[in-house]
Amino acid sequence: MQRCFVPALYVAVAACSSPADMSEDIGVEEAAAVEPAEESAQATLDRRIAAEAEAFSFSETQGNPETSFREFSYSWPRQVTAIAPLAAAFEKDRQALLAEQKALWAQSKEACPEEFASCRRNFLELEWQVVADTPRFLSLSSTIATYTGGAHGNYGRSSTVWDRAAEEQLDPVHFFTSLAALEEALGAAVCDTLNAERAKRRGASVTPDPDDWSSACVPMEDAVLFLGSSDGARFDKLGVYYGPYVAGAYAEGDFEFTLPVTAAVMEAIKPASREAFAIADWP
Repeated sequence: MQRCFVPALYVAVAACSSPADMSEDIGVEEAAAVEPAEESAQATLDRRIAAEAEAFSFSETQGNPETSFREFSYSWPRQVTAIAPLAAAFEKDRQALLAEQKALWAQSKEACPEEFASCRRNFLELEWQVVADTPRFLSLSSTIATYTGGAHGNYGRSSTVWDRAAEEQLDPVHFFTSLAALEEALGAAVCDTLNAERAKRRGASVTPDPDDWSSACVPMEDAVLFLGSSDGARFDKLGVYYGPYVAGAYAEGDFEFTLPVTAAVMEAIKPASREAFAIADWP
C-alpha cells in the first residue's frame, strides 16, 4: 500500500472557533473588523492560529559538490510551529531522517571511488503543507524528493489528518467505511480522470487494460488520498495522488487530481464522520 512515502509522523493543532468568534478572541473591535469579502475564512484562521508563530526551515550541506556532497532540508508552515506537540513530532522525524541520510552518505563514500561523484551524492528535501484547516480537522500533506545516486532521484507525497476533538492523527482513509466502498462510490471518475491525463502526456487515447499496468485503473490502495475544503468549514474535495511508477513510466511523472465529494461518496463515509464532510457545489 503506497499511502505514505515517508515515515508516518503526524500532528496536533489547537481547536478553532468560527470566523465570527475570531475577532473577539484576538481583541479586534467590531467597527474595525474586516468585511468577509476582503478576508477569507481561511485567511482569518491562519492569522488567528499562527499570528505569533513562524514557519520552520532547516537546511544543511556537507562535502564538496565535485567529489562527495550531501544536502538536506526539512520545513513546515507556521501552523505547525504554533502547536508544540506537532512541532515536536516533526522535529523527531527531521532528526531521524537526517541521521539516516548521514549514515547512507558515509556508506556511499566508503563504497564508491572518488571519480564516481554521483554515487557519492545524497539529497533529501521534505516540505509539509496545509491542505485544509476546518474547525475540527487539520489536513496536511508532505512532499519529499530524494537522490542517493544513479540515473535519477525519486519523489512522492504523503498525507495525514489531525482530529482536534479526539487529539489523534488519522489516515484520511479512516473516515471511510473501507477503501472498497470509497472506490465503488467514486466509480469510473478516478479511472477516467487518470486516463485523460495519461492521454495528454502520451499524445494518444488510453483504453483501460487490466493486463497492462500503464493503462489499467489503479486501485485506491496504491494512491495517496488528501482531504480538501473549498470553504474552510467541511471537507468537500478528495485529492488523489499517484507517485512515479504507480500509474505510468517514470518519465511521465506523478499524477494528481481533485474530485468532488458526491452523494455517493457521502454514503461511503462512516456515519460518525459525515458531519465533517459536505457534498461539493463546485465546479
